[in-house]
Amino acid sequence: MLLKLLILAMIGGVIGWMTNVIAIKLLFRPINPIKIPLTPFKIQGLIPKRKAEISKSIGEIVDQELISIEQILDHVIENTDKAQIVALVKEKVLTIAEEKMPSIIPSMFKKSILASIGEIIDQNGEQMIIEMTEKLSHKVIESVDVAKIVEDKLNAYDFEKLEEMTLKIAKTELKSIEVLGGIIGFFIGIFQGIVVLFILK
Repeated sequence: MLLKLLILAMIGGVIGWMTNVIAIKLLFRPINPIKIPLTPFKIQGLIPKRKAEISKSIGEIVDQELISIEQILDHVIENTDKAQIVALVKEKVLTIAEEKMPSIIPSMFKKSILASIGEIIDQNGEQMIIEMTEKLSHKVIESVDVAKIVEDKLNAYDFEKLEEMTLKIAKTELKSIEVLGGIIGFFIGIFQGIVVLFILK
């Protein structure tokens, strides 16, 4: 009697384990729809079937919950060495101004004009850069859709590589699910065995 109960429990455990293994496989496979013979039905993995919806949802989550283009630009602006940019702009502007200044202007006046230009850039350069980057960031925010970029990237990503990456990352968790299926199946097998061997006897 005990042997029969143990056999039923083991069968239940194997069925539970196999059920979860197949369920995990069916998340990813088959990639393309396969028609079931003699039926109007087709079978396809849940993730490849709903890849477009999943990609769109992930894109929206990344944009709304994780990081937006506005946050990226704010980070870039905050971490930009404005003094270095001002120095580069000043150097370029003074070089162009000196080259374009008419030769008729006396050298003394040229130096005075260039010094004034340099002083204006030194005094207002950083503020001008902040204003320019803010204006540019507003235009970028209006024109760049982070959610759409993420969605398009995921849709274009090779599904087999995506599957491999997902399985690699979640390997431990998926194995735990498989084992849990076996454990639950084992106890269900014991329960069924008790019902069949003792209650319904």
